[in-house]
Amino acid sequence: MLLVILNDAESHVDRLINIILDETEKELRPLDQSNLVEIERVTKGIKITLTGAKLFKSLSADLSPEADPILVQIGGLIRTSTLMNLRTQDRWEPLFEYIERANDTLNIEVRCEGHTDDKPIPMNSKFRNNWELSSARSLNLVQRLSELAEMDQHYFSALGYGEFRPKRDIRKIKDRAEIEEARAENRRVEIYFDAFIKSKNESFENI
Repeated sequence: MLLVILNDAESHVDRLINIILDETEKELRPLDQSNLVEIERVTKGIKITLTGAKLFKSLSADLSPEADPILVQIGGLIRTSTLMNLRTQDRWEPLFEYIERANDTLNIEVRCEGHTDDKPIPMNSKFRNNWELSSARSLNLVQRLSELAEMDQHYFSALGYGEFRPKRDIRKIKDRAEIEEARAENRRVEIYFDAFIKSKNESFENI
């Protein structure tokens, strides 16, 4: 009987977190009006995809000045989102009461994942491979977002996958123009905005 009650409580908390993420996704929807950005609700939270060509010059991890206006908008929307302001709204108090009773914590994460195309890095590049390039790009982006969102850095993380998680598999494409189009789609940074419950014994408290 106790196990059933606990499972019901956990399911209720999961539903509340999904409601929070759904509301936050709607708040981020204005970003979809930019040709730089694509918003999608996924199992890992909310995915914001940014086109790599508009963010960085070829073989560079330095953020392009022309990308800053959209990054300012993303940072501002994250800062004012439902997910980042749960403590200011009474309707979420039952969620925090359950979390406290269970000795858990609500972790909020903004994770940047960098991706490149499959072209090899030239010998004279400062980066040894696409892993290094994608990692440097996601790190620079996450640091900039932390500044713009005016949020503590413990919310943020950065990963680089190089060419190994393409959006489109160019091995299945024969047409040269289509291959270059696919490569352009594969050059991207994905920002995941997510929330999940963890035991206080496993993590630091984020809220």
